[in-house]
Amino acid sequence: MRIAAVQHDIKWNDRVANFARLAPMIADAAAAGADLVLLSETFSTGFSVGTAEFPEDEGGPSSTFLLEQAAAHGVWVCGSCPEIPAHKDEDKHEHEPQTVEVADRRPCNTFVLAGPDGTVHRYRKLHPFTYGGEDQYVRPGTELITVQIGGLRVSPLVCYDLRFADEFWQLAAHTDVYLVPANWPDSRRLHWQTLLQARAIENQAYVVGCNRVGEGGGLGYVGDSRIIDPGGELLATAALGETVISADVTASRVTEVRHTFRFMQDRR
Repeated sequence: MRIAAVQHDIKWNDRVANFARLAPMIADAAAAGADLVLLSETFSTGFSVGTAEFPEDEGGPSSTFLLEQAAAHGVWVCGSCPEIPAHKDEDKHEHEPQTVEVADRRPCNTFVLAGPDGTVHRYRKLHPFTYGGEDQYVRPGTELITVQIGGLRVSPLVCYDLRFADEFWQLAAHTDVYLVPANWPDSRRLHWQTLLQARAIENQAYVVGCNRVGEGGGLGYVGDSRIIDPGGELLATAALGETVISADVTASRVTEVRHTFRFMQDRR
């Protein structure tokens, strides 16, 4: 499978402008042979937590855009957006008393993975970024997911999740590729680069990190998107500016590294 990461700028809280910016970049990635195209964290709004324009309902304009792009190009398209989860009461029966609850209308920072056949998978970011105030306006997710795509086991995490090695390890035995979209500022550039490579090495899996560029909310972003193989080698990198990087990834390479260096079995 060929995976592409679209390193892009984001216009603050302007979904229409961001969709217009991203559509040709996704098309270029698909035309170059990508089977899966990864966008950044909060690709449609920027990391504008706390603003009235930030949240949207589940199945809103951002996930609709991903589905439309996936169908148009016959590829998987993914990134994160601030979705308010749909309220579900399937477990209640009509005869059971209904309790009065105040709905939590905060969004989750939701990684939406959209397939060309209309399939949608959602992972909700486990770790809101308290240092940046995300925890006040965004509620945490509760579950990790892994999705089978083209013979690869793909596990999404989002930005700040990168600092928490336990979640990566929890998924490792059943993961070939980690996808990590981000809005990671240039002031902690070294952390981003180092942690991406560390997660690949310690879990012996591919890591695809897609970071934004430009300016948003008074912070600067320099990208440094990269695709790293299970041995920690850099397969594709980007620095400043909008660009698309890609690399071919295979489950057999993960198996080879894990067979040659049998480190995972020694974890206690």
